[in-house]
Amino acid sequence: MSEENIAKSVRGRLFVMMVLEFFIWGAWLPLVWPYMGGLGFDGTQQALIGSCFAIASIIAIFFSNELADRKFSSERFMAVSHLVGGLSILGLFFVRDFWPFFALMLVHALFYVPTISVSNSLAFANLRNPKNEFGIIRMGGTIGWILASWPLYFLLKGQEGEALQSARAYIFIVAAVASFVLAAFSLILPHTPPKPAAEGAEKFAWMKAVKFLAMPFLAVLFVVTLIDSTIHNGYFVLAGEFLEKAGIKPENIMLVMSIGQVAEILTMIGLGYILKKLGWKTTMIVGILGHAARFAVFAFFPESATVLVAVQVLHGICYAFFFATLYIFIDEAFPKDVRASAQGLFNLLILGIGDLLAKWIFLPLKDSLTVDGIVDYQKLFLVPTFMALGAAVMLALFFRPKTGEPHESLPSEFPAEP
Repeated sequence: MSEENIAKSVRGRLFVMMVLEFFIWGAWLPLVWPYMGGLGFDGTQQALIGSCFAIASIIAIFFSNELADRKFSSERFMAVSHLVGGLSILGLFFVRDFWPFFALMLVHALFYVPTISVSNSLAFANLRNPKNEFGIIRMGGTIGWILASWPLYFLLKGQEGEALQSARAYIFIVAAVASFVLAAFSLILPHTPPKPAAEGAEKFAWMKAVKFLAMPFLAVLFVVTLIDSTIHNGYFVLAGEFLEKAGIKPENIMLVMSIGQVAEILTMIGLGYILKKLGWKTTMIVGILGHAARFAVFAFFPESATVLVAVQVLHGICYAFFFATLYIFIDEAFPKDVRASAQGLFNLLILGIGDLLAKWIFLPLKDSLTVDGIVDYQKLFLVPTFMALGAAVMLALFFRPKTGEPHESLPSEFPAEP
């Protein structure tokens, strides 16, 4: 097989990996909240279950990502994690009580969440030109999410009562099957061995990754990522109820919000070209400003359903231009032996702390701005608008990566603009 055909085969397998990786998540997440309500779980119980990913993202830094960097090959780590994760989410099909449900979801999160970081680092390790190729590979994740969530929506449409609740339980069967398929498929992914610490170097990969935050521009990027992650998760916390009050039928809300995922596919395709033209900083600033624009539209056009639907296309810019670019930059800025931990360090913000802050900030804020059941959406949505503008200004003024290539120890120079 020629070298080019080998490269195509690798890209193809990595693409399928991403499709399955996010198919698993997309199969259950959109419908788990109404399913839990149907089981009689109260708000506190649902919040605890919804925090499992945040808990897992914190724990993964110290254990799972450490193992992937230093002890196990990435593909075998993926195989074992998805096997155990699949078994735990399969168990959710059979349980109806809170504590078993919470325990199984937590086990699933503990094994699934680290694979998001590891799948990124595995892809970067096996791509010839990550800047140009990762957008296409990561696009598979968006396609996987849509392939999982859209058909389930149409299959469940029209069902009511007990029949609907029973049908919703099959989201866990679908997610489990996808997990088992990915566990098996992981064994044919490119071999990506661990990289033990060099003699005299920092023993723990996560500790070495954390030390990089001493570099001013990485510290700035870390803070900006926290702000943007809070805004990003705030969209999912607030948008559903807001769109319903704006006149969009409840059964169509998921489809409306998925418009952004379709736009995400298009932006992922062009991400390599955009990075080359705009560079790290400008690309990420545009992504953050996408959040500001979307929430500003929410604030000033709350009664225009057409405008609210159209603005969903900005989600593609928000995600691809900031988060996908961030993942690529992290891979270039950190040494090879800590890249899974570095990805996990930033996913701690994206999947964990940012998600928790979104709930702690925006839900109480919404309650404080609600009078006689009417929410002052203009004041509510101007908060994330100005948060996004502040993050963009911070990135513009203080994010100054130096030129040069990454080194294996704390570097004095970092990746240049693409």
